[in-house]
Formats: sequence, C-alpha cells, structure tokens
Amino acid sequence: MNDENKTEAVEFFLVGFSYSWKVQILHGFLFLLVYVAALTGNMLILVLTTLDVHLQTPMYFFLRNLSFLDFCYISVTVPKSIVNSFTHTTSISFFECALQVFFFMDLASAETAILTVMSYDRYAAICWPLHYEVTMNHRACVRMMALSWLSGAISGLLHVLSTFSLPFCGAYRIHHFFCDIPQLLSLLDSKVIISEIRVMAFGTSLVLICFVSITVSYVYIFSTIMRIPSKVGRSKAFSTCIPHLVVVTLFLVSGSIAYVKPISDSPSFSDLLLPVFYTVVPPTLNPVIYSLRSKDMKMALRRQCGKGNLIRDSYA
Repeated sequence: MNDENKTEAVEFFLVGFSYSWKVQILHGFLFLLVYVAALTGNMLILVLTTLDVHLQTPMYFFLRNLSFLDFCYISVTVPKSIVNSFTHTTSISFFECALQVFFFMDLASAETAILTVMSYDRYAAICWPLHYEVTMNHRACVRMMALSWLSGAISGLLHVLSTFSLPFCGAYRIHHFFCDIPQLLSLLDSKVIISEIRVMAFGTSLVLICFVSITVSYVYIFSTIMRIPSKVGRSKAFSTCIPHLVVVTLFLVSGSIAYVKPISDSPSFSDLLLPVFYTVVPPTLNPVIYSLRSKDMKMALRRQCGKGNLIRDSYA
C-alpha cells in the first residue's frame, strides 16, 4: 500500500449489524436486555459466593472469579454498542478503541485460563477425591487465579502494543459492534502486520494448550464417572461437568473460528453474529448454568434471603 494512504487514525467507525435505524434500535434493546440479565446473574453469584459460608470451596472460589471476570468482560463491549445504537452514532476514538482491545483481550485470555483451571479442579475433585483438599488448597487456588489474571494482562498489553503502534490505512470502518483484532488487522498494511501476527500465533498456541488440557481433563473425568456404580452419583457428576464443558466449547470454538477465518470486505450476517457467541453469550449463560441448575446455589440464596427477612423483622 502506498505511503500516502497510510495516516494516523484519530477515530474508527463501528458499522455494527446494520445502517438501518430500526435495526439499530432493535439491536440496542436486545443487547440492553441481555446486558442487564448478565450483570444481574453474575452479581448474584458474586454476592452469594462471597457471603455464604457453605460456598467457600475451591469450585466456588473459581466461580466467583469467573463471575467477576464476566461482569467486566461483557461491560467492555456491550454498553458502547448500546449507546451507539440508541444515538445512531458509529464513531469510537483511537484511545477508546485501544482501551477496548486491551481489556477485551485481557479478559478473554484470563477467561480461557480460568476455564482451564476450573476443568483441572473438576478433574482433581472427581479423579483424585482423597487428595483433593491437599491439591486444591487455598494457596494453590490463589496462585492459579493470580497467574490467570496476569496472563490476561500480558496478552492485552502485547496485542495493543503490536497493533496500535502500526499505521492504519483505508476508511477506518470496522464491520463489527466493537474493536476486535481481526477487523483492525484488515485496516493495516499487510507488509507491517508481522508483529501482531506473531502475537496472535503465540496467543493461539496458548489457547490450543488450554484446549488440549481441558480435553485431557474431561477424558479422565468421564472415564472415572462411568466407573461410578451409583446411577445417582453418575448423574450428579455429569450435571456438574457437562455445563462447564458446554461453556468452554462455545467460547473457545466460536472465538477460534472468528480469529482464523479470513475477513471479508462485505461480511455476511453470520460473520456479524459469530462474535456474539464469544462476547455476549458466555457471560450471560454462566450464571444460568452455575446458579439456576445448582442446588447449593439455590440453598445459599434461600439462606441469604432468610437472613434478610430476619434482619428486616428485627427492625420492624
């Protein structure tokens, strides 16, 4: 690309799903409903796993971190998209875009790490129950979470430095509802994006390692579950593991497809819809899967509601 076409970007334009005002309003309302549901569900898990003494186990410690992460993760992209839809604007400043990319890649990478840790926790609990308390002690859990958050921050920083230090070219139109790396790469000269490609290759290799680790963990988990003589025991174990596996698969597969497939100048509706499955769906589904289907969470909610009623009656 000619040097005269390379300029310093001041702002980008998020095309989103459509230029139509009616479609944008519909998109804004749908995203608003989903966003409120995701915030409410994740906040509920945060409160219950923090206050209830019966939920102070490694599994709920990891779930508390996942809920806080999802609370932040969906807040990085969706609110801006909702505001743009209702105000019929598409612009996002260079600084806002860089900030969005940093936090998005930070939280997405941390979520991948936390989901991997959670699969190892289920492996330790089901395959090595007698050693579980020693293996998953509090210090080990804190270290794993610290490394997960640190890996996310490093990933976000590397992506921002390698992408936004390069000159952008073209019309600065992003066919997306948020600033995502593949869309931004299409605005860069193919001769200078080698640094970001290296970062993406490194990140992809880490995701692959996480995916293999999760797969191996679940191979051992399911083989152990099938040897449980009690049908009730097998059912309980499956109900604990399968929801987690569904979330992991949805998140990693949809994200991998979006980052590997070529970017089209005229994206189809499926191209625009795909990012929803790794940005919006997981943070919304996690509370449903882990709270509404969990007897422990339901009992914790009843206990906290009972405490609330008791305190209210004491002041009546």
